[in-house]
Amino acid sequence: MLTYTYQEPGVFALQEKPLPQIRDPRDAVVRVTLASICSSDLHIKHGAVPRAVPGITVGHEMVGVVEAVGDQVEKFRPGDRVTVNVETYCGDCFFCRQGYVNNCEHPDGGWALGCRIDGGQAEYVRVPLADQGLNHIPDRVSDRQALLTGDVLATGFWAAKISEIRHEDTVLILGAGPTGLCTLICTALKMPRRIIVCEKDPLRAAFVRTHYPDVLVTDPANLPEFVRFYSDHGGADVVLEVAGTEESFRLAWECARPNATVTIVALYETDQTLPLPQMYGKNLTFKTGGVDGCDCDEILKLIEEGWLDTTPLLTHTYPLSGIEEAYELFENRRDGVIKIAIEP
Repeated sequence: MLTYTYQEPGVFALQEKPLPQIRDPRDAVVRVTLASICSSDLHIKHGAVPRAVPGITVGHEMVGVVEAVGDQVEKFRPGDRVTVNVETYCGDCFFCRQGYVNNCEHPDGGWALGCRIDGGQAEYVRVPLADQGLNHIPDRVSDRQALLTGDVLATGFWAAKISEIRHEDTVLILGAGPTGLCTLICTALKMPRRIIVCEKDPLRAAFVRTHYPDVLVTDPANLPEFVRFYSDHGGADVVLEVAGTEESFRLAWECARPNATVTIVALYETDQTLPLPQMYGKNLTFKTGGVDGCDCDEILKLIEEGWLDTTPLLTHTYPLSGIEEAYELFENRRDGVIKIAIEP
C-alpha cells in the first residue's frame, strides 16, 4: 500500500509498505477513507519531536472503516465507520483512570500513531488498544465533518475544558491556525462574555471575521492595548496560547490579568523562558501539556447536534499520491490554506 513516511529529519517520502496486520488481540485495522496534515507532522519533519521514529508512516488525524479486529476488541466490528484518536491508551493505568490519557503507561500509549508506530497518511492503519483508540461516527455525520475529531478538535476541546472558562470571562486566543480555530469554536461552547483572537496573518484574521463575526480580532502589534481596552481588570481572564512562537509566549503572560489562567496549547520547537522577575506579583496559573483525547464521543455528539462544525476549515483536498504538494502548500501557508483533506 502507499504511505507517506518519515525518512530522517527534513525528509518525508511516499513509500510502498505491506498492508498492516493484527498483532495483538486488542488491535484493529482500519481502511483510511480520509486523513489530514497536522502541524505536529511538520514538527516531526523539522526534527523537533525526538521520540519520532525514522521509517514510520506519519499522520495521526484520520477517519475510516474497520477492516479487521483482534479477538479482544469488544466495541467495534468490520464495517464500522470510525474516527481514530491521536492517542492510544489502555484505560486502566493510573493516568488513564485520571483522564490523563496522553500519559498512558502502556508501551503504545499516548501519541504513538504517526510518531512511534505507523500512522494514517496511508491506505490502511493498525490501531492498538482499539476499544479506546476508535470512536463510532454517527450515521448523520459525514467523514469530512468527523475528520478533525481525533486530534485538532479534541485539542481545542481539551484546552477549553482545562482552562475552566466562566461566563463572565474575557478569553484571549493567540493564533488562528487550525488548532487556534478549533480552540475558538470549543471556547465558544463555554459562552464567555468576550473572545479575542490575535492573528498576524491577514488571511487567517479575515477567516475569523467572516466565520465568527462575534469574535474580536487584532494583531500582535496592537494586542496589549486592545486587550486592556476590552477587559475589565487590566487583561484577559483566560489566555490560550496556540501560536507556539517566542512572541506569542511572551504576549500570553503579558496580556493576562493578575491571577489569570494561561493555558499553553502550542507545541514549541525551541525552549521558552519564564521571566519570573517581570512576572512577580501577577500570580498566574499556567496549564500545559498534550491533549487528553478522551472526549471524542462527546465531540461527535456535538457535531451531530450542530454545535461544532469544522468543515469550513477543510480548504483543500488532495489524493494521497499528491501529498507532497499538499505538504508544501500547508507548510508555506499558501492559497489561504487552513486544513487539507487527504483521500487515500
